[in-house]
Amino acid sequence: MQDPLEAFSQGVNFTRYRGQPQGHYESFFVRANHPHRAQAFWIRYTIFSPKGRPGDAIGELWAIFFDAERNRHVTAKQEYRFTDCDFDVSSFRVRVGKATLLPNRLEGAIEGKRHSLAWDLKFEGASPPVLLLPLALYQGRFPAAKSVVSVPMACFNGVLTVDGRQVEIADWVGSQNHNWGSRHTDLYAWGQVAGFDNQPDSFLEVATARLRVGPFWTPPITPIVLRHRQREYAFTRLGQAIRARGKFGYFSWEFASRNEDAEIAGTISAPREAFVGLRYYNPPGGTKHCLNSKIASCTLRLTDRRAGTTEVLETKTRAAFEILTDDEKHGVDMSA
Repeated sequence: MQDPLEAFSQGVNFTRYRGQPQGHYESFFVRANHPHRAQAFWIRYTIFSPKGRPGDAIGELWAIFFDAERNRHVTAKQEYRFTDCDFDVSSFRVRVGKATLLPNRLEGAIEGKRHSLAWDLKFEGASPPVLLLPLALYQGRFPAAKSVVSVPMACFNGVLTVDGRQVEIADWVGSQNHNWGSRHTDLYAWGQVAGFDNQPDSFLEVATARLRVGPFWTPPITPIVLRHRQREYAFTRLGQAIRARGKFGYFSWEFASRNEDAEIAGTISAPREAFVGLRYYNPPGGTKHCLNSKIASCTLRLTDRRAGTTEVLETKTRAAFEILTDDEKHGVDMSA
C-alpha cells in the first residue's frame, strides 16, 4: 500500500479545479532571488472561477521583477478566456494563453499597458515538497485555502526580459508553489526564505492567518516549517499553530512557536517601497489586496533542545513577504 505522503507528493502539482460551482481559485507560481543582489522575480499562472458561475472562469498570467537597486519594480498581468488555457488534472502541465509551465521549465510573455515581461527559464530541485498544513487537512474542506511548496530550493537559469532589457538568470534560488481553494484566506501574512545569507541551504515557510466565521474572527494561526542542517523542524499541528505567536502589520511581522524539541522565533520586514500591490478576485465575490514583496529581510532564531544549540539565521533581501487584506489604507499603489 502506497504511503499517503508519497501519493500526495506525486500529484502535488495536479490541478484541483473541476468546474466546482462553489467557486475556485488556483495558482501555480515560481519565484527566485539573485544570489547576491537585491533583485527577484515572481511569475504566476492562475485559475479564477466565480461562485455559481463556472462558465465565467478565466485564466490569469502575472509577473513581477523586483529591483531594489533601482527602486523600480515592473509588474504586468493579462487575463484569458478559460478555453484558451490548459490546466491538467493528471500531470503537471499548465498553459495560460501561450505561456507554459511544465516540470523544470517555463516560458511566456505579458504585454501589459505599461510594462512587458517575458521569460524562458529552466529550474531544478531535489527537495521533497513542504507542507504548511497537516496532510489530512489538504483533503478536507477546512481550511478553504491550501498551499504547498512543490519544489523548495529550486535553482533557476535562463533569461527574463523586462521592458525589453534582458536579465540573465544564473543560479537564482527560490521555489515552485501550488495554492488552491474555494475562497482566499480572509487575512494573512505569508513568508518564505529559500537560502539565508549565512545559511544558504536552509529553507523557511511560514504564515499567520485569521479566518472570519460569520461575525467572528479566529485567533491568529501560525504554522512554521524550517529545513536546516538536513533536518525539518515542523510546527504545523493545528493546536500548535493556534498557540503560536503571530503578529503583523504594515510592513513588519513577528512570529514564534515551540514544540518538545525546539523553539523558533523570527521577524520579517520590508519598507513600503519594496512592495507591489495586486488585486486578487475572490470566488465568493469582491477583491482582496495582496501586498507582495520578494526582497524583504528576515531574522530567525532557532533553539534545538536536543542538540543544545541556538543559531541565528539572517537575510537582508531574500525573503518573500505577502499580506492579503480587505483594508485599502496600506498606502501601496495597486499595480495590477
